[in-house]
Amino acid sequence: MTTPLIAAHHIWVSRPAGTEEKIILEDVSLTISSGKIITLIGPNGAGKTTLLKVLLNLIPYTAGTLTRRPGLTIGYMPQKLDVNPTLPITVERLLSLGTSDRLSKIQPLIDTCLAEVGALALKHSPLKVLSGGEMQRIMLARALLTSPDLLVLDEPMQGVDVLGQEELYQLIGKIRDNRGCAILLVSHDLHLVMAASDEVICLNKHVCCSGHPHQVTADPSYQELFVVPYKHEHDHRHDGACENHE
Repeated sequence: MTTPLIAAHHIWVSRPAGTEEKIILEDVSLTISSGKIITLIGPNGAGKTTLLKVLLNLIPYTAGTLTRRPGLTIGYMPQKLDVNPTLPITVERLLSLGTSDRLSKIQPLIDTCLAEVGALALKHSPLKVLSGGEMQRIMLARALLTSPDLLVLDEPMQGVDVLGQEELYQLIGKIRDNRGCAILLVSHDLHLVMAASDEVICLNKHVCCSGHPHQVTADPSYQELFVVPYKHEHDHRHDGACENHE
């Protein structure tokens, strides 16, 4: 049996709130294995970002156990990168930041990752001229530079139009297929997520439901959070005549 990349069991996170403890995550368990695209969904305040930080060892958890495969390499793509528009920095320069190697040494790797995300032609472009979709591809290429076992994408579709979102999801699937890495994705784009994911975890401080997308969408917990029934409130008649009621 293959060792999971990350296994979280009964994770709790709480913070002091006056004289009490505010629960951020409640008894959360999940397993991340190679080759799977797992999407984390949930309403605002559900604890998605907190869970990501716990899995990335950025913040401590209050209770539970968390194991990571030895030597695990993670590539992380943040929600967005705020760049001062007056900053004269190119795509190539951005991708070279944070490494002690000379630019000439890492250029082949930069070219490979840019080509993989379909953005090699943007290599010498200033960041300030990039569209939202182009910037997301550049950030994805940056996350791939470490040859990650696990690729973590936090709201990767921000600032991307619908057509661009579909293309990015297809690209993410190709990256998984070609590299065999696991992908943990946080998203609100439910209609596209369901087609692109192997597993969906619905979080609202605790795991409401999880499994194959079709299983999750049929779960009452998911429907309660995301499917709002249409309520027809009216003060008119449907027989062709309308009346106003005081």
